[in-house]
Amino acid sequence: MGFINAIFGTASQIDPNELASEFGPILIDGEEITGAFKVVRDLFVFTQCRLILADKQGITGKKVEYHSIPYKSISQFSVETAGRFDMDAELKIYISSNPLPLKKEFKKGTDIIQIQKLLATYIMQ
Repeated sequence: MGFINAIFGTASQIDPNELASEFGPILIDGEEITGAFKVVRDLFVFTQCRLILADKQGITGKKVEYHSIPYKSISQFSVETAGRFDMDAELKIYISSNPLPLKKEFKKGTDIIQIQKLLATYIMQ
């Protein structure tokens, strides 16, 4: 099933312990990964302090952009589930310093509700 998810871009939840070596150097003292989702090579990583979007680039994926978004900077967010004819789910995150949302698309089959739930957990505290 992992191969199918990679081809079609569906997000799959991954064990945060699998990311310890990659994300350990960029986490601050006491920060822990509480949830993570993988879409092809890219990662959505939730900690108790921020959301980290890891965009792996290039053929080998060795070049990585880590985009940190503190939860306090997220003014609102929305999710759109996939439908019968619209096969993509969409996540929009509005960051207080930017009038345009950060948009991420997910293929049908992605548990977009679980991603929404994690965002809500940290933003609405």
